[in-house]
Amino acid sequence: MADFYETLGVERDASQEQIRKAYLRLSRKLHPDHAGPEAAERYKEVNEAYTVLSNPDSRRQYDLGGRGGGAGAGGFGFDMNDIFSTFFGGAGMRAGGPTPRGERGRDALLGLSIELSDVVFGAQRQISDSFFAVCPTCAGRGCAAGSQPVTCGACQGQGMVQQVTNSLFGQMVTQVPCHTCEGHGTIIADPCRPCHGTGRIRQEKTLTVDIPAGIENGMRIRLRGQGDAGTFGAPAGDIFVEIRVEEHPIFQRVGDELLGEVQVPMTFAALGGNVTIPTLDGDRELEIPAGTSSGVVLTLKGLGVARLRGKGRGDMRITVAVKTPTDLDERQRELLRELAELRGESVQDAQLSEQGKSFFDKLRERLSSL
Repeated sequence: MADFYETLGVERDASQEQIRKAYLRLSRKLHPDHAGPEAAERYKEVNEAYTVLSNPDSRRQYDLGGRGGGAGAGGFGFDMNDIFSTFFGGAGMRAGGPTPRGERGRDALLGLSIELSDVVFGAQRQISDSFFAVCPTCAGRGCAAGSQPVTCGACQGQGMVQQVTNSLFGQMVTQVPCHTCEGHGTIIADPCRPCHGTGRIRQEKTLTVDIPAGIENGMRIRLRGQGDAGTFGAPAGDIFVEIRVEEHPIFQRVGDELLGEVQVPMTFAALGGNVTIPTLDGDRELEIPAGTSSGVVLTLKGLGVARLRGKGRGDMRITVAVKTPTDLDERQRELLRELAELRGESVQDAQLSEQGKSFFDKLRERLSSL
């Protein structure tokens, strides 16, 4: 008896997909309707080989039987599970009639860069890419104008055909997908030329994306039904837009707050006053209290980021950075020395804020403990 792998023209380590493709190719080539009655025996051998090798269990048993260990050989046979699988819905069986021709379109993932102001206030942005769209010529049917899919004559529209094979228990009748219509039950005899019978063509499309206020970097917005159109009128896929928020030159977002920094001269920090700072809502006045030290955080209420799942906006927090002059002339140095004398200040009065002790006091305590 011929080796089933040789019958299908595949290697013994061929994948199930390679076996399936080899079977479809040979069954089309050898079908008696096309190749004539003289190919009937060869066609039967191909179907018998595919019946065994398409089922992982029966293929494994066949491999254990070695070359030539097919039906009727001592090294190969069906167990009861194989028998019930073959008769009552095993490999190749499909209930519910022919397979629908249409297939849902694929989803797509696109990236969109936005600015911080878009996050704060929300926005609409456009994005363009190439997608499969319903063919306007055939309206997604895949047929040329004036034509319709015709019922497959090989399976009479059932999508399945009966196949007779010889086994250890005699002839067995199974159902397999019709090789002529590939299980669809109909044939597109006159396909639409622009879409090559698929019902869709590739087109450039521009979409409007609604950016909700408060969205975070890396979040995705789903555009339902805006992805690739399905084949033969099947539903379209979705588009997922991944948001990338560009860095802002002034502000940094933390939660629903915006953080920034304002630099003021030492004299201004000591005397206090108002400064005008730019915000995403326009210029605003910020009061610097007299005696403000570096690192103090001042708050502008309601000028932060809108809350994505809540009401209102967060705050803007501005850190004050006091600039110490480094390019003093002699007159300015003299004035600062006079100020220090008037205030009775010296370098020994420098303190560490967390303990309220001078550096030298802490150093003495550390040395005395040794």
